[in-house]
Amino acid sequence: MDLSLLIAFAAACVVISVVPGPDMMFIIANGIARGRTAGVLAALGMSTGIAVHTIAAALGLGALLQAAPIALDAVRIVGAVFLVYLAISTLRSARHVAEVAPERYGGRSLRRTYVMAVLTNLANPKVILFYIAFFPQFLTVGGWSTSVQFLVMGAILVVIGFAVDGTVGFASGALSALLLRRPAVQRWLNRLSAAIFGALAVRLVADR
Repeated sequence: MDLSLLIAFAAACVVISVVPGPDMMFIIANGIARGRTAGVLAALGMSTGIAVHTIAAALGLGALLQAAPIALDAVRIVGAVFLVYLAISTLRSARHVAEVAPERYGGRSLRRTYVMAVLTNLANPKVILFYIAFFPQFLTVGGWSTSVQFLVMGAILVVIGFAVDGTVGFASGALSALLLRRPAVQRWLNRLSAAIFGALAVRLVADR
């Protein structure tokens, strides 16, 4: 694979990663509601989802899903259900706010944050279409096989994406910690996070 193409791809990944999108909003919402650790874990979950998408694309599963629009519709609906669940659970937690810092959430809650981030990313059909439309522009004929090129580019995207998203998750959690001096503020931050999750669910269903 040509080094100049890899550099161009890495530069494009930086631009894509810093532009706010659904994944970043998901990470910010978790950082606001649950603190720095949750924000970083949400970013790690998104990167894990990207890694899974990369392997699937290398195996040709993305093209198979594109050929079956019904499958993409099902994926989109599942993703919306995940986000609605997160919105409802976050809204409920806003009604039972304890006077503790968000970093003190139990390990089970943090594990759930990571798992839900992975599932939300996997259930986003636009990520599949992104791989189909974007990655082939940087493929070269000869040398590395297409699968290997997909894996290398996916690894670059994961590293750059996590660096950006992890920073955003940590920053949003740190900002939340500064504001959580009163339980009322925490309740409103949780409501804001629930609104973000709900808006992402509506966007996923409505945007084709």
